[in-house]
Amino acid sequence: IGNPPVIFLDEPTTGLDPQARIEVWQAVKELADNGTTVLLTTQYLDEAEHLADRIAILHEGRILVNGTLAELKQLLPPAKVEYVEKQPTLEDVFLTLVGTKA
Repeated sequence: IGNPPVIFLDEPTTGLDPQARIEVWQAVKELADNGTTVLLTTQYLDEAEHLADRIAILHEGRILVNGTLAELKQLLPPAKVEYVEKQPTLEDVFLTLVGTKA
């Protein structure tokens, strides 16, 4: 990829297996850490949570809101504490089998 000042990525992890998705996430983080501005579109909201400094939520071609993850979370009522038994996901199983940690 080199060392561009800005890079546009449109749905870079669509269709990737979990291991390849993690590798793309690492590459995006490295680019950002080295000063590249990364503009990324995604429908995977967990991806935006992990990768983005700022997030814009679009709906029907219009930006509804934008800000940091913390700012966007403040738009909702405070979280409630609930007990939830966490079971491994299929992605956890896959990554364990191929020897990669999430």
